[in-house]
Amino acid sequence: MSVNLLVVTLLVFILNIPFGYWRANVRKFSLQWVLSIHIPVPIIIALRIYGNVGFHWHTYVFLVAAFFSGQKI
Repeated sequence: MSVNLLVVTLLVFILNIPFGYWRANVRKFSLQWVLSIHIPVPIIIALRIYGNVGFHWHTYVFLVAAFFSGQKI
């Protein structure tokens, strides 16, 4: 596993903590709820590109887990 993947995974996790906090404090399926889930996605795509992680199938395991863990915490 590359160091870039570990760094991007950690950044995705940390990025999603405030968005998960926001999501937990709004009504489910409201506009704010949807935005709190979808706003981090372009940022994560940019991190994947600039972090040279790419879009290989094995990177999805780490980044999706980091995304949902950060949202849940």
